[in-house]
Amino acid sequence: MKVNGYEIKPFADLVNANLMNANLEGANLRGANLVNANLRSANLVGANLVVANLDDANLRNANLRGANLVNADLRGANL
Repeated sequence: MKVNGYEIKPFADLVNANLMNANLEGANLRGANLVNANLRSANLVGANLVVANLDDANLRNANLRGANLVNADLRGANL
């Protein structure tokens, strides 16, 4: 699946990706590299973010309801 020109899939390299306001409901981003990604106000309801790297990601106002964040790296993330 493509969103804002980025390929959304497990283990995707999304470093510095601009996914502001993106609809990622139910997306499988298992193991994705989202370092410094802009996910501000993104819809991540039910998304799979298991072992994803969200270090320094902007998740301000993101909807993470039901998202699976098991073992996700959230160091420095803006929640």
